[in-house]
Amino acid sequence: MAYMNATTTTTIFSRLQHFLADTATRYRSYRLYRETLNELSGLSDRELADLGLHRSQIRDVARSAVAH
Repeated sequence: MAYMNATTTTTIFSRLQHFLADTATRYRSYRLYRETLNELSGLSDRELADLGLHRSQIRDVARSAVAH
């Protein structure tokens, strides 16, 4: 039979809490990436040029939006 004390239980709950917080943060970052990617992809080539961007740079810009 396994033995579990209060310290072990606290550690397990602490790890679970950190895991859930990390998962929520990653999900928010992913959503921001997808939102930025979709908005920039919807622009015309002319609109992107006005922003100083080329269509091939959209993914890099979306990644950097999440990194900051």
